[in-house]
Amino acid sequence: MGHFACNFISYTLHRATTIDVIVPSMSIPETGGPKPLSHRLDAKFPVLYLLHGGGNDYTTWERYTQIELFAEENSIAVVLMSAEDKRFTEGEYFDFVANEVPEYVCSRLPISDKPEDRFIAGLSMGGGAACYHFLKNPDRFGAVGILSSGIIRYNIGCEAMIAEHKANGKKLPPIYMACGNKDHNYLDIQQFRDLLIDAGADVTWVDVPDFNHEWRFWNLYIEQFLKWIPRSDAYAGKKRQC
Repeated sequence: MGHFACNFISYTLHRATTIDVIVPSMSIPETGGPKPLSHRLDAKFPVLYLLHGGGNDYTTWERYTQIELFAEENSIAVVLMSAEDKRFTEGEYFDFVANEVPEYVCSRLPISDKPEDRFIAGLSMGGGAACYHFLKNPDRFGAVGILSSGIIRYNIGCEAMIAEHKANGKKLPPIYMACGNKDHNYLDIQQFRDLLIDAGADVTWVDVPDFNHEWRFWNLYIEQFLKWIPRSDAYAGKKRQC
């Protein structure tokens, strides 16, 4: 697995910032394959922009889950960034996530910029932010993952955008939602799920018993989300040995 720590000057944040980018590469089992071997690629990788929860930063997905293993097995790049206290939605942070980070990684790494190859997901606060971003720009994403998020409680305007899309007959990308039934956001995310379904969205809902607001749950269900993603890229359906 290629793991890139990218420190660069951000034109939206007006300072240096760091993001991590996981890019599939040759695994040890693959080094025993037919010769000659090469790092050249036949196609760019699809990409998941993965957002952290409140009180965390971009490293917590990597430290508390097996996201790097899951990304390599499923041949998908993963981009991680920090929101500090801005929820990925406020001020310059919206433009940073929506525009600058995709521009940066797609121009420098073998990552696709096609909407059908671009996905966004997050847990808790990051799940609400993922929802906000796809509702702002539904044509930019092939699918969305929302884990354990109290979106209505965050009061960031997602309900109004859903109502607008419903009134306009706007087609939304497929949405994967999962939450433990002991999570403090359980009722909130169900209410939000119902709003999406009422607006005609294609929602996959996973109700998980005996889990709270916890990393063991997110480790399990970010893997399930990666398996669920509807893909049409050159690597779709080809699980790799790592």
